[in-house]
Amino acid sequence: MKKYFLLIALLVLSQLKNSVTAQKLTVSPDSLFLAPDTVCINQPVTLLPDTGAFHALSYYWGFCSGYLMNAPTGINLGNNFGFHVPSNIDIVYDSGSYYGFVVNAETTEFLRLNFGSSLTNIPTVTNFGNLQKGLPVNPTSLYILKDTLSKDWFIFVTGGFTNATSTIGRIDFGKHLNNPKPNVVNFENFGNVLDYPKGIFVAQEADDLWFGYVVNHNTSELIRLDFSYNVSNTPRTFNYGNTAGNLQNPTDLAAVYDHDNWHFFITNEGISSWVTRIDLGATLAPDPTVVNNPSNNVKINDLITNPLDADPSGTTFNYRILQPSSISINRDCGNLYAYITDSTTSQLIGIQMGSVTGPYTGVDYNNIGAMNYPSSISSILRSGDYLYGFITNSNDSTLTRIDFDQCHNSSIPSFTEVRPPTYTYDSPGVYNVYLVINQGQPNMRVDCKAITVLKYPPLYINNDTTVCEGDTVTLYAISSLADSFRWMTGYNIDTSYLYRDSARVFPDYSTVYPVSIYYPFGCIIDTAVHVNIMKIKADAGPDRWIKDGAITTLGGPYTTLAKPYTYHWAPFQFLSDSTVPNPYSFPPYDYTYYLTVTDGFGCISTDTVVVHVDCGNINLPNAFSPNSASPATNRFGILNQELVQLNYFRIYDRWGVLVFETTDPSQGWDGTYNNKPEPVGVYVYEASGFCQNGKKVFKKGNVSLLR
Repeated sequence: MKKYFLLIALLVLSQLKNSVTAQKLTVSPDSLFLAPDTVCINQPVTLLPDTGAFHALSYYWGFCSGYLMNAPTGINLGNNFGFHVPSNIDIVYDSGSYYGFVVNAETTEFLRLNFGSSLTNIPTVTNFGNLQKGLPVNPTSLYILKDTLSKDWFIFVTGGFTNATSTIGRIDFGKHLNNPKPNVVNFENFGNVLDYPKGIFVAQEADDLWFGYVVNHNTSELIRLDFSYNVSNTPRTFNYGNTAGNLQNPTDLAAVYDHDNWHFFITNEGISSWVTRIDLGATLAPDPTVVNNPSNNVKINDLITNPLDADPSGTTFNYRILQPSSISINRDCGNLYAYITDSTTSQLIGIQMGSVTGPYTGVDYNNIGAMNYPSSISSILRSGDYLYGFITNSNDSTLTRIDFDQCHNSSIPSFTEVRPPTYTYDSPGVYNVYLVINQGQPNMRVDCKAITVLKYPPLYINNDTTVCEGDTVTLYAISSLADSFRWMTGYNIDTSYLYRDSARVFPDYSTVYPVSIYYPFGCIIDTAVHVNIMKIKADAGPDRWIKDGAITTLGGPYTTLAKPYTYHWAPFQFLSDSTVPNPYSFPPYDYTYYLTVTDGFGCISTDTVVVHVDCGNINLPNAFSPNSASPATNRFGILNQELVQLNYFRIYDRWGVLVFETTDPSQGWDGTYNNKPEPVGVYVYEASGFCQNGKKVFKKGNVSLLR
């Protein structure tokens, strides 16, 4: 008989003040998704992506993630990575793993860091050396890209401290960045325009043309690379010169594509506090007069100490920067954030941009993660709920990781497909929902939305519950302040209860029963009770016929096998073990067995099997061994259990001598004659008797005596 095994329990949930407002989906004109303004604790949150977010290359939803508006922390990971004056680093995600790539300026080496599935892992290092001398000497910068058409990965590397040694190379990894033998192509100093090139950047425009850019540190020039329609082509070069004199020994270049326009930010060593912004417009190949127009640059003074006095007419960022070495620009929550490393003061500067053209706000993060003459900062990537970046230190060849804070109050921390599942927050507060599409690409888009989470009214609701298959259970969702209730399912529910605070359900399989609770002050609580159905199966196996004296195995393939389930066969007679799913049975006559399976909660299932015993003949083995330790094999005797009379059982040797005779069906021959062991060989037997059903049976045959 089935029964309830778990009593209905009520869970008392937290209180809600009367200031709760109704859930309302809102969206801004440029938003990538719709989200509610306000929800209650544990209320399912549904986010609806805008159609403009579909068909992107990648998605990342952060429901409680770290944000670049937070101050980073840092940790120095040491110098066990084979760095020798590392000059540049960047990180990227490919096929379930995070990879970092580093170039050593001192030893002309190219290294791959494999972080595995998390950027918190200590990476394994592959040192490719100088790639058979194809790597530019004294490499200065690198850029990683994936051709979205061919799905191939490429890494461009610049190198050389003089015009004579300056070159650009391309490393081809093919479909995956874990390729153990990438190919390399060195373009040399094509056009003889390179002179200590740094800050390489390569991208494809909407018309499918590929362009790249570098800056010459020695000559303070901006160089364009034209690849035509294939990034694998050897590029032509175009020299824009010194963009109206705003470049002063540039050290790095970062590109931004914003509102259908391209922009470059360039750090300068000659005038260390200058960060030059170049507005190229809608194309990566603009007219030279556009690039050299000084009005396209922005000057911001004293961002950290007095950001309100920013002057939008020039090109200078005034910090305590003495020698900026690199710049990384990233999007987060609709804003752009630049990070600049200083190789002399070993400090990190953050710049928050209201838009690509300003206003700008600067933050001096000082030295974090034991930076030591930092040479390069990577892109900032998400790994799960976390944001990470990496900095190479040239003075001690160490690696610094920077981390951004995150919260832990959402039921699902993140999601990587276009349509996120519903989720909840477990504490009141204001949370930012974050969506980034095409992360790491120039056309990356980011959107975020603040959601206010409030406490909700007194509510008494079932815990998730488990019942046996076939049982009926009453679910409760009781709140004295509620206006109305709505159980949101029609599956195996008493429909007369759909609009009550309780519902009678009788599901055949595990089911979630959602309920919406509406309050007069606008709060809507969407919650649910999960009813888990325990399905157990007893399969005693098919009815079967066996020979009298034979053994059969009981139990079928459909019996539920799990711990702590128990198994009980009844009656227990003529069984090897009555507590296992598949015992041996040897009944002397027709027998019916009952198998009962019970789970750990008291749910049961029962099945029967009938074993029919056929006494149609006398059953004997065809060999035995008197020396065997087993009583089942050291005697030769009749196996039948249904014989009511044995007329005779005789055994003869090869010469016809009677060596054994009995009328007791339980007696067997021990292989001796006149108390002496008989030799190995074949013996003849004959037996006659009657079964319980009155049938006369007779058998004659041979048996082998073995020793």
